[in-house]
Amino acid sequence: MTQDSAFHHGDATDAKPIVEMRDIEKHFGNIIALAGVSFDVRAGECHCLLGDNGAGKSTFIKTMSGVHKPTRGEIYFEGRHMNFDSPRDAMEAGIATVFQDLAMIPLMSVSRNFFMGREPTKGVGPFKRLDIAKANADTVEAMRQMGINLRGPDQAVGTLSGGERQTVAIARAVYFGAKVLILDEPTSALGVRQTSNVLATIDRVRKQGVGVVFISHNVRHALAVGDRFTVLNRGRTLGTAKRGEIRAEELQDMMAGGQELAQLEGSLGGTI
Repeated sequence: MTQDSAFHHGDATDAKPIVEMRDIEKHFGNIIALAGVSFDVRAGECHCLLGDNGAGKSTFIKTMSGVHKPTRGEIYFEGRHMNFDSPRDAMEAGIATVFQDLAMIPLMSVSRNFFMGREPTKGVGPFKRLDIAKANADTVEAMRQMGINLRGPDQAVGTLSGGERQTVAIARAVYFGAKVLILDEPTSALGVRQTSNVLATIDRVRKQGVGVVFISHNVRHALAVGDRFTVLNRGRTLGTAKRGEIRAEELQDMMAGGQELAQLEGSLGGTI
């Protein structure tokens, strides 16, 4: 890690949170998906939320991004009580989510996918038309800032690697003013090289002052880029540790409910 990024790691933890979730519960009938989640993210930091399948990660994402309203608890955005009626409200405030499926059209160009209905225009009234040159130039520049040099803005998204497609989605969110970027398992389907490229992209985004929520079940990937780490287990958050305060084995153990397993082993006389 460079000295610059190491300095940046310590910086963000003193700031006030952009988004703060306090004791969030989310019930679906008799099913309790979130049973007490406290989590916050600050400008310029990467806060990792780690959990295995079934821990409640997808409900967490949808609650933070305005899809679900919490059953109990409060969410604050820039210090104000937040009550978004829809994901659009959250997006307009500056909370952007990059899901695993990425919502891209493979045969369309990078530029068209980048703007996706929000293309810049020129002219007025009946002379108003798409400003394709600006859209192309902005796409190439946004991708260059994330460390990717496109062959051309008309390159089909389907020809990009999985890591490059992730970077298109991240660059798009930042271009349109994201203050908080929620990344849903961004490295889960990628090889080693593509994973390192996406982690480098996350580092660049953080240095631009965006708060990153990195949701993953991969402890190693989280430790490579995270400033703080919170474990989600059975719908509850089990506390938050800063970089350097916790080892990979401890995080893995908390994710898997290692304490419960140890107790069970003790009660069965170590027969597991």
